[in-house]
Amino acid sequence: MATFFNQATLSYNGNVVNSNITMGELLEVLSATKTAVVDTYSRNSEVTYIINIVNSGSIAYNNLTVTDDLGTYTFGAAELVPLDFVDGSVRYFVNGVLQPAPTVTAGAPLVITGINVPAGGVATVVYAAETNSFAPLGDSSSIVNTAVVSGAGISDITVSETITPENTANLTITKSLNPTTVTENGQLTYTFVIQNTGSEAVAATDNAIVTDTFNPSLNITGVTFNGTAWTSPANYTYSEATGAFATNAGQITVPAATYTQNTDGTWTIQPGVSTLTVTGTII
Repeated sequence: MATFFNQATLSYNGNVVNSNITMGELLEVLSATKTAVVDTYSRNSEVTYIINIVNSGSIAYNNLTVTDDLGTYTFGAAELVPLDFVDGSVRYFVNGVLQPAPTVTAGAPLVITGINVPAGGVATVVYAAETNSFAPLGDSSSIVNTAVVSGAGISDITVSETITPENTANLTITKSLNPTTVTENGQLTYTFVIQNTGSEAVAATDNAIVTDTFNPSLNITGVTFNGTAWTSPANYTYSEATGAFATNAGQITVPAATYTQNTDGTWTIQPGVSTLTVTGTII
């Protein structure tokens, strides 16, 4: 809704008289909103956007165009695009009824044409994009994704949605064995590497636990976490009878990842890492 003002001027015999100022409101017939289904992202995550175009008037608007910048932002002298359109993801509804696919030109910008909004109706355009290596990571980062609805007989309507990186831990664990060939009653070491690509560290209060069942069972001779010796039952529990091993709640911690933007605009993730080793002889 826009407010407008108007004032008249009366001139006579070299005199000038101004009228009072009138004020009015211009009701927009078409309006639009843009929403991300989930307003957070991580590296290579998919984001679904919904654009609703509402026609409060008595005349239909046809062949409208939606132009989306896919979050383009300036980095130095370069224009970087942090989102890649997911091919074939566009769905187009009129008053909730699925319509034939509109014409889509992928790229930056993404252009979707052939959108019709009936009188008193709503057109909905749904599409997905995937974050790439240009998607900002770390504190105070965000992707501002802007779209413009345009067409004959209307003023351009600009809508945007801001999404931010997930503020959470994101853990993976890998297990290795050394040596991979061992004799009966021989000694071996299991190494568990826990990596965190998230922006939040795993603290003792998060109660992360590593469990495993060693087969064949071991006579454990040493357990370390990040180079510090652990003992049972203070740090872990183990049953030689079953081979069941478990760390105690609150013993596993993993630092947060660090994020660096390179000179070409891409972002590098350096995971936080913690290492658990279990050494023993085969029973």
